[in-house]
Amino acid sequence: MNQLRRTFLKSSGMAGAVMVAIGAGLLKSGEVMAATWNKLAFTSNNIADAMKNANYGGATESKDIVITVPDIAENGASVPVEVTSNIPGTTSIAIFVEKNITPLAADFEISNGAEPYIYTFVKMGQTSQVRVAVRAGGKAYTVSKEVKVTIGGCGG
Repeated sequence: MNQLRRTFLKSSGMAGAVMVAIGAGLLKSGEVMAATWNKLAFTSNNIADAMKNANYGGATESKDIVITVPDIAENGASVPVEVTSNIPGTTSIAIFVEKNITPLAADFEISNGAEPYIYTFVKMGQTSQVRVAVRAGGKAYTVSKEVKVTIGGCGG
C-alpha cells in the first residue's frame, strides 16, 4: 500500500474518532476545562491581599502540609517547590512568595480523589518566605519556609 495513502487514512481515522468523542461529550475544549483566572489575586502586590483575594485569608498554621524547598537557591529564576497536603479533603493548594512584586505564584485546584501533591518551579526576586496555603473542608491552612536567594530571578 502507498505510504502516503496509509498516513492519510490513519490521520482521517484519528480525526473521525476525536470528532465522535467531542460529539458524545467525552472531550471538551480547553476553555471549558480551564479554571477561571483570579486576576485580582494574581495581581495583588502584598501577601495579605493576595491570600485574601485567593480565598486563603485567615489561614491557620498546620504541620500537615509538607513543603520542600531549598534552603539556598543559587538562581531565583527557577526555585523548585514540592508540596504535599496530608489534610483530608484538600481541594486546592496555592504557593505565595512573600517578597515578590505579585506574591501569588500558583494556585492549583485538586480534583476529587486526586493526591494533593504539587511539584513546580517559582521565580523569586530576593530572599523571602515561600508560603503554601491549602483549602480543605471549607477552611484554609498554611505553612512557610524561608529560601535564601543568591541571584534574583525577577530582574535582579
